[in-house]
Amino acid sequence: MRAALAAMLAVLGAALRSPLRRTSHRTLTSLRAAGDTIYALSSGRGVAGVAVVRVSGPSASDALAALTPGKPLPAHRVASLRTLRDASDVLDEALVLRFEAPRSFTGEDVVELHCHGGEATVDGVLEALDNIPKLRAADRGEFTRRAFAAGKLGLTEVEGLADLLAAKTAPQRRQALAQMGGSMERTYARWRGELASLRASAEVLVDFGDDVEGDVADQSDDIRAALDASVRSLKTELDAALTDAPRGEATRDGVRVVLAGAPNAGKSSLLNAVAARDAAIVSQAAGTTRDVLEIGLSLGGLPARLFDTAGLRVDGEEDSLDAVEVEGMRRAARAAEAAHVVVFVLDAADDDASAVADAFRAIAPVWRRDDGAPAPELVVVTNKADLVDGATHAARVAALRAAAEAEGLGAVVAAAATVRASATAADGAAALVDDLERRVVAAFRSSRDDYEAPAITRARHRTHVASCVACLDAVLSDPDLMPELVAEELRAATSDLGAVVGAVDTEQVLDVLFNDFCIGK
Repeated sequence: MRAALAAMLAVLGAALRSPLRRTSHRTLTSLRAAGDTIYALSSGRGVAGVAVVRVSGPSASDALAALTPGKPLPAHRVASLRTLRDASDVLDEALVLRFEAPRSFTGEDVVELHCHGGEATVDGVLEALDNIPKLRAADRGEFTRRAFAAGKLGLTEVEGLADLLAAKTAPQRRQALAQMGGSMERTYARWRGELASLRASAEVLVDFGDDVEGDVADQSDDIRAALDASVRSLKTELDAALTDAPRGEATRDGVRVVLAGAPNAGKSSLLNAVAARDAAIVSQAAGTTRDVLEIGLSLGGLPARLFDTAGLRVDGEEDSLDAVEVEGMRRAARAAEAAHVVVFVLDAADDDASAVADAFRAIAPVWRRDDGAPAPELVVVTNKADLVDGATHAARVAALRAAAEAEGLGAVVAAAATVRASATAADGAAALVDDLERRVVAAFRSSRDDYEAPAITRARHRTHVASCVACLDAVLSDPDLMPELVAEELRAATSDLGAVVGAVDTEQVLDVLFNDFCIGK
């Protein structure tokens, strides 16, 4: 009991000494109240050369002693060969390691059992641990959550670890490693430090009061002018981070490319051509595609997801359609709203300009949104281009431009790249893939030789930074804003940045985040 209490106090002290890694009292209490010890398989399930079972908590060394009766505990951080036993049954010959609190991943006493990776061996070790008093199986992400509570990892570092475990490409791995190594937390610490200085200046203005004259008034004006200059400089950095946000989010989640257009334009055929397999059902019947179909691919070394969507028709026709197709059209519009690139597919062999106009009208709102989210880039593809001449191709694009101009979006189509493609030709989709790769590399890959990790990699980060910028805008928009209100806007801005790194209560964020981890992490 005394050891458990000491561990609780050590963790609490570490958390309070690190303002960027301060967690709520409720978090620490929920993790430490029982003083329990957790265990789990930390490596993957299945036949393998080695399986790692991790034990963390005040009874970790006792658990190792119970599995190795009659043998002395190995020194800390020294790998030792031990025979693991459950009563008289030999479980395995394993390498064991001990890590003493607080010099461990979780900040607690930790034991690692490096066993052979057979399923019977792993199950036997886990069952033996389950029979030891004061031990229980870990919940999802509980090891990492304890590391967070102990101040071993900041919230953005925890997110980086989660991203590293899920990384499938080199850019994802590189970004996750940088974030897990603290690059993002250091950036936000600097920004919060600058805001702390600005708040101090605002408090000086409050002390001056409103009824000042002469030299004191001049001094107050000088302080406000210097404060505004610093706020403007910080806002420039935050604006740049928001501009760069799509790079971090796209690297983490994948670049989203959505195929959109009228029914039977050939979207599903193009998807199959890009995937080099029959991923989507293709039919001459309009409305064959009902749901959003997704395939994964790599574009310029970055992960990407290509979405096939239902054909879009004019709103007035919905009464004649069945409910499933109407829902498919709604999902297509939502997919386009979340896209980085929208590929609008034209049927080069079809001269029905009204169908093109109806489809563009249905998707036009994605370029008229006012929620601050960046609008997707537009690429125009004339499918079945091998069946028509250049003049016909130009006529199809002209029809789309006319539809866009009618929606007040002529500039969007005028700036879009146009690509000729054929889903049935051997290399008919190559031009589209090449254009997408160039576009993705230009927009989302860092051109610097020395990789600079983005300051925003999740929508959660972007939301808080945008809110912080709004507070700074409020300060800059009114030179006569009362000093008390200036201080309050800066306090709110600081709180928003603190929410990114976990310096304020983030229970709901933590619950969602750690639920994404595997049991053994």
